This record gives sequence, C-alpha cells and structure tokens, in this order.
Amino acid sequence: MTRRVLIVGSGAREHALARAVASSGADVWIAPGNGGTSAVGRNVAVLSDDVEGLVDLAIREHVDLVVVGPELPLTLGLVDALAAKGVLAFGPTRAAARLEGSKAFMKRFLARHGIPTAPFEVFDDPDAAEAYVRARGCPLVVKADGLAAGKGVTVATSTVEALEAVGSIMRARAFGDAGAVVVIEDVLPGEEVSFHVVTDGSQFVALAPAQDHKRVWDGDRGPNTGGMGAYAPAPIVTPALHAKIVETVVAPTLEGMAEEGCAFRGALFAGLMIDGEELRVLEFNVRFGDPEASVLVPLYGHDWLELLEGSARGCLPVKTRASVRPGAALAVVMAAEGYPASPKTGDVIGGLETALEPGAFVLHAGTKRSDSGAALTAGGRVLTAGGHAATLDEAARIAYRAVDRIQFRGEHHRTDIGHRAISRGTSR
Repeated sequence: MTRRVLIVGSGAREHALARAVASSGADVWIAPGNGGTSAVGRNVAVLSDDVEGLVDLAIREHVDLVVVGPELPLTLGLVDALAAKGVLAFGPTRAAARLEGSKAFMKRFLARHGIPTAPFEVFDDPDAAEAYVRARGCPLVVKADGLAAGKGVTVATSTVEALEAVGSIMRARAFGDAGAVVVIEDVLPGEEVSFHVVTDGSQFVALAPAQDHKRVWDGDRGPNTGGMGAYAPAPIVTPALHAKIVETVVAPTLEGMAEEGCAFRGALFAGLMIDGEELRVLEFNVRFGDPEASVLVPLYGHDWLELLEGSARGCLPVKTRASVRPGAALAVVMAAEGYPASPKTGDVIGGLETALEPGAFVLHAGTKRSDSGAALTAGGRVLTAGGHAATLDEAARIAYRAVDRIQFRGEHHRTDIGHRAISRGTSR
C-alpha cells in the first residue's frame, strides 16, 4: 500500500526531503511548503509552528509518517503531540530537542558526559555576564540560550563588542525570552564541519560530512546568514577523524541522552570545529541543516523513506549502515535583493525551465506561485541550485551553470562555494 507522508516546513531542506520521499513512491503532503514543493506533492496552508493544526492534518489525511524539518516545531513538542495521537513522526521529542532549543542545556550536557567543547559559562544575570566578559577578555562568543532564528550569536573580538552583545540579548531582549540566559564561551580555531547522523536512539547512520558557508559574500566576508551554500563530502574529515567523531561525539551523545531519560531519535547534526586532528562541538542541531540537506540527500545510498521511517520506529534497517554514495554534491543559495538584512519579495523568477541538466537540481525555499502559476520570490534565501557528480569540481560546474540560467531582480550568490576543498586540491 502506498505510504502517506507529511513533510513539515517550507525551505529547500523540505523540498529536498519531499522529493526524496516521493521518489520512494510515497504520497506527499507539505505544510506549508513553497512554490516548488507543490510540484512534488500537495501543499497545505498549515504553518510549521501550528502544533494542533499539524496533528489535525496528519489525522485527517491518515498520514503514515510525519517528517519534521525545522527546529521550532520540535522544540514545541510536535513529535510528542503526534505520538499521543498514535501518529509516527521522524524527529526528537521536546525533551531531546533541548540539545538545540537550549544552548545552556547543550553545553552542560557536553560537560556532564565528557564530550569535547569550548570552555564556557552560563549566566542568567547580565551584571554577572558583563563582569565575566571584563575578566575573561576577548575574543569570546556570546550566545542567546534559546532559539533566535540563527541570529543570537555574536563572535566578539573586543570587550566592547562582547558587552554590547550581552546588553542587546539580556537587557534589551532583542530575542525576547530566548535571551533570558546567555552562554559565553571561548573562540575556537579551525574549520567548521557539519556532521549528521540519522539515529533510532541507539543505532545510527552517518551521512556524508559537509561544510556550509555562513557569510553572505565571497571569501567568508559580511554578515552571517542562514547559509549561502554547502558541499559534501568535506575532505577535511579523514577516515581517522570520522572514526574519532563517532567515538568521542556521536556515541557518547546518544548514550548520554538515553541515560538521562530522553533518548534521541531523528537527525542529530553536530556543528564541529576541526583544528588538525583536534575536534570540539560548537553546537548541536536536532534536524537536518539547510543548506546541508541539499547535498546530503543525493549522497545517501539507500531509500530515504525507509531510513526516516526506521528512525521513527526505533529500528534502523541493517542495510542502511553503509550510507554514502560515491561522488560529491555542491549547492549554491540564490538570495533575494537585500538579504540578509531586509530581503525584497514579489519578483518574478525566470529561467527555471532551462536550469536543469544531468546531475543538476534546483530546490525552492523562499518562493510562491502567482495566480497564473509563475514563480515569485517570497523570502530571503529564494532557491538552492546544485550539482551531483563524480568529483566536487564537476559538481560545482553543474551547480553554477544552473545558477547562471536563473534570473530574478537583485539576485545575489556566492561564487566560491566549496573553495576550501577545491583550494586544497582534494576535490578530484
């Protein structure tokens, strides 16, 4: 019987997952979806933070599996609410989602279980936080404890900048209640890596290690964004380092969560800082990264629906353990004019019909359809154009050819996605 799957979210990540699940033969609903997901399944106008509405939708459509894309509904307890109604869901419970929902919980969890991370302190008093900044000296990272849409982190190179961050987060409450507590930690040297596993609570499948590009402009300049592109596999993660990540981060995290009574199921995304053979955890996310999902999906070597459903049921299939396909994938985010500060919307997107060639893919994020069916910009990160090929160089060429064929007013993108691997000469 055909499986019925509900994908929660509206980004390129959800478009990628919807396509993967649909390719397994499932009927797909996407809530709320975007201008591209409507070609894969049926968009339903229920917002991703509407827990009651999503539960009602899953019951009404007799959904067999709900796949939760963004972090907010996970921290709101969507998986718990679905389980209470007997609906199977991919993603962690509300208690387990604290690994992303509370940076203070996450850092203290790492300390409790001896998992390597940067030295840190947690404060609920702005006076104490400011005194620590003055005594510790910079550089420091100041983080709002709760979810802040990727904007609650300041890497401060001076004491003045760190104090301003504390004031903005804790006194001015720039991020509301998410800033009632701050985490202040040392800055770590090295390169960031996105390491994803899909887990059933004990067993797990490691996906291809990836690197994303947070800064808006080439050369890693400009303000941080939700991500301007990604590639995988990241050659900085050698086989020896891969084994070390599994041994020192993944395994003790899953064991520790189970010991603390909140076993973790779903996608565990460890943001790591790599410095030679040394590694430390910067953060955990409790869902697939975006844009990382765009390159992880084509590199997984088995059936995506089987993987997601196995995780949700607590019994990953044995055959999924060898999980990474040969080759490489690279994805470029095409952003709206004014992104990330104040993106413009409502512009017609042209060239989508000519962008595809063998190995190319285009995923929608900030898009919608007009009454006539035209694709319009509707957010900051509009599209993700990518390539999947035998080498990273060829994947990059395919991705950028797709980018060149798509046009909308004020569009901008980085031209150096994958530069770390390509500059090392390790992309072939």
